[in-house]
Amino acid sequence: MSRYQELKQELRAQPRRWLITGVAGFIGSNLLETLLKLDQKVVGIDNFSTGHQHNLDAVQSLVTGDQWHGFSFLNNDIRDADTCLQACKGIDYVLHQAALGSVPRSIEDPLTTNANNITGFLNMLQAAKSAGVKRFVYAASSSTYGDHPGLPKQEDTIGNPLSPYAVTKLVNELYASVFSRTYNFKSIGLRYFNIFGRRQDPEGAYAAVMPKWFAALIRGEDTFINGDGETSRDFCYIDNCVQANLLAATVVDGPATDQVYNVAFGQRTTLNELYQMIQERVAVEHPACSRQEPVYRDFRAGDVRHSLADISKSELLLGYSPEYSVSTGLDEAAKWYLENS
Repeated sequence: MSRYQELKQELRAQPRRWLITGVAGFIGSNLLETLLKLDQKVVGIDNFSTGHQHNLDAVQSLVTGDQWHGFSFLNNDIRDADTCLQACKGIDYVLHQAALGSVPRSIEDPLTTNANNITGFLNMLQAAKSAGVKRFVYAASSSTYGDHPGLPKQEDTIGNPLSPYAVTKLVNELYASVFSRTYNFKSIGLRYFNIFGRRQDPEGAYAAVMPKWFAALIRGEDTFINGDGETSRDFCYIDNCVQANLLAATVVDGPATDQVYNVAFGQRTTLNELYQMIQERVAVEHPACSRQEPVYRDFRAGDVRHSLADISKSELLLGYSPEYSVSTGLDEAAKWYLENS
């Protein structure tokens, strides 16, 4: 039995109290779904700047009435320090997912990105420390590796940030480290590598490529690839990400804490390969899309060319064992998009 399977049994036997920021977002709502199905008590914060009520509604439809009653929602903003302090009272574990993502958005509006991703982060970190929570787990980012050319990416070697968004995520790691040294408040950062799956929003100018392509192929619209399509990413299915968060929150204090970890599958996929994989799955119900060619356009400012994670540290210290490959994750994602398009 994997460490994750053992943990789920432990949580069912002894419920804990969790706080999820950004709970109405893609990753936050999936964390909420998993924790409620494990009969946990959850407080969630979201200001709906990028999250959606329909994500919370979807979770409610997937859990029992008793499980849903274990959830308390705060329609508030982490940029307000008092909100963060109130939310952290009585909480065992904080899963901090709230942030303004997107490299292009940060380039267009660095001030708002900074306010959410740095000020909001610091508010939450300070509140969690003051409330004496057992563990603060936060969403870091593979963008922190910046212009460092080495592959696979290893946690102790980074380059220069390539966007304001990447700067904010690096600052999060620096603040977490300072809080550990100064206040002995230890946290864990999870550097996400291109997470995908159910409830990832295909709408909006800053949507991730995978839900956009699913939606466009289902609708018979143009699909756009930035650059020549040979840019590669380490795509990671949402359930792997959820696993990493729960393992990080509950890992025993010691060498595993006060660390950052890669959260990925450990496999590189080019955009051209990804397009073909998505197209094959959508064509099962929409055969006409099999004849559709992608539209290539300019490379996007601030993007790195290649990304691949070394997940050995996560495996060794957290017991992380990703259950979904890119292919099996796409099978699950395709089911969701085809059913919800």
